Amino acid sequence: MFYRNITFYRFPSTWGTLLPSALDQDLATGLARFLGDCRLKPVAPLDMTSIGFIPPFGRTAEALTHHVVNATWLTVGSEAKILPAAVLNDLAAKKVEDIKESTGQLTGGWARKAIRDDLLRELLPKAFVRPGRTDAYIDHNHQFIAVDTPTRGRADTVVSEIRRAVGSFPALPLNAEVAPRNILTGWLAGEEMPDRLVFGEECELKDPIDGGAVVKLQNQDLICDEITKHLESGKQVTRLALNLDDHLSFVLGEDLVVRKLKFLDSATDALDRGEPKDLAAELEARFVLQVGEIRQLWKLLKESFRISDVNADGSEASRHG
Repeated sequence: MFYRNITFYRFPSTWGTLLPSALDQDLATGLARFLGDCRLKPVAPLDMTSIGFIPPFGRTAEALTHHVVNATWLTVGSEAKILPAAVLNDLAAKKVEDIKESTGQLTGGWARKAIRDDLLRELLPKAFVRPGRTDAYIDHNHQFIAVDTPTRGRADTVVSEIRRAVGSFPALPLNAEVAPRNILTGWLAGEEMPDRLVFGEECELKDPIDGGAVVKLQNQDLICDEITKHLESGKQVTRLALNLDDHLSFVLGEDLVVRKLKFLDSATDALDRGEPKDLAAELEARFVLQVGEIRQLWKLLKESFRISDVNADGSEASRHG
């Protein structure tokens, strides 16, 4: 259940005042009630995909949210038909060839499209369905949502689904007042970095000119002559492996997406010592631990990169002006 990647979004501290009164008054149960209208439905026979909310504790559970330590865990589920375009195109081509052999006539463009559409309608109800899920949690203490994906498109889908369910969710991707690659490059070049951080063994450096060289290093001590030479030649750091408090290891990109996130033994030892009553209790314990660690990561990112806040209308708000 631990997140492997995080795409962060921020939302205004006044979000509650923009919500329907029932939700504002009772966030823990109110949010679940609104999400219920957007629960995942089975993909229709002639549709390719279906998207909606599913219970975080598994599709056989009932509750669409889990609220603890002022954080709300929710999950967007999906069902997608598996129908490769190559298969459809091959069948359509054979159909066109059969028509040519039986009638001696070539099939025009519109007719070929009609054949392909007919095949699609015939095959879709029989196609296999692939389920998917994307977990996220809304942190009401610090006004951010953390989505377990490195892909902006999937993260945007989660934010859009919340907005569709609730009616208002003015969440924005992170906007740093200082270019993140400048901060990351400075750290690797020897500038002061937060005491709680140490380097991992991975980085990516790019020449700032368009089409410039890209250097990717893994499993290597980052304080070395090779990297010094790359920095002296003008390359800038676009991804950097870091370790926070010996609790989290991750790779931070210039897009401020957290990749390859791992919760280290020093953070999870307490879970191993406990004896949860059942699976639900174990999932809650893991979620509480995760929220605490991600909050520490968020505080570090917000300070180090001077993450701007969001106004009630969804616009950027400068932290220093």
